[in-house]
Amino acid sequence: MQASLYSPIQLGRYSLPNRMIMAPLTRCRAPDYIPSERMITYYEQRASAGLIISEATPICPLGIGYNATPGIYNDAQIAAWQKITAAVQAKKGHFFLQLWHVGRISHPDFHAGELPVAPSAIAPAGNVNTPLGLKAFVTPRALAIDEIPGIVEQYRQAAKNALQAGFDGVEIHSANGYLLDAFLRDGSNKRTDAYGGSIENRARLLLEVVKAVTEVCGADRVGVRLSPSGTFNDMTDSNPEALCIYLLGELNQVGLAYVHIVDALEGDIRHGANVVALEVLRKAYTGTLITCGGYDQARAEAAVAQGKADAVAFGQLYIANPDLVERFKNNAPLNAPDPSTFYGGTEKGYTDYPFLVGNG
Repeated sequence: MQASLYSPIQLGRYSLPNRMIMAPLTRCRAPDYIPSERMITYYEQRASAGLIISEATPICPLGIGYNATPGIYNDAQIAAWQKITAAVQAKKGHFFLQLWHVGRISHPDFHAGELPVAPSAIAPAGNVNTPLGLKAFVTPRALAIDEIPGIVEQYRQAAKNALQAGFDGVEIHSANGYLLDAFLRDGSNKRTDAYGGSIENRARLLLEVVKAVTEVCGADRVGVRLSPSGTFNDMTDSNPEALCIYLLGELNQVGLAYVHIVDALEGDIRHGANVVALEVLRKAYTGTLITCGGYDQARAEAAVAQGKADAVAFGQLYIANPDLVERFKNNAPLNAPDPSTFYGGTEKGYTDYPFLVGNG
């Protein structure tokens, strides 16, 4: 029987009611890096998604690179997340936390003057919105090899904290130019030690993090997000297809809940992306594959029906349409997202988008 976007799917240890995933969406509404009360309503409203992947969540203070993003490294954060996971699960939703270390995509203003860390001391192009305003990215500090086990342990502890906070599982963010992705790609990783040079060496940190996190959660409660074709945050790689085929071959042996691919976006292509076709990744990975990247209803339905992906994640559509599953099923009109409210603010453009019927 042909799969549908609306048919159930087994994702790791969980049976999901549909294949529509809420993508991780940074919304910058967590003052002092602690999840806010209004986040309870925001996530609860979207519980009809097959799976909610939380906004990217820093695993440690040095992992912060955006204002008002909720962390998962102290007791106050864990306690605040517990209220949110309870609300989602009360509506029979499934909820994974995305584990995030921004690496070089940060600024000393976030860290009391301390430099951000990266595989190599290479500054990304562009600017960052710091607590003190918009500033150019700085040249990060290259991590010493004896610091790397500590990074792995921060991911391990964050996974423990996520389970304590009530999440069903975690997604390891290894995309979009952040720390783990920066280690993977040869444009940002110029190391000459065991974590640089060959594809196997550049993949080493991510695979060590996967091992640590799966030891905590069980592999069937862990996903990994990758952006093979991404140019966001000044990312390049000379041979992303070979890198990803190797990486997915290694991940095939782990038994993950899923791998989540950020497909090539128009902006990536404009910036000269070395595009890796989704079909290549589908062939390389034998487990559950989620894709995302500007999908509309028709394209998402086709991707699942044709077996290019097992599920599809939606970003801006979920910002504006908390009941997206119902709208798609009924071919109903969609609310238009308001980009001016994407990052920071109040309830406006956050919890006030209308439902088809009532408030969900």
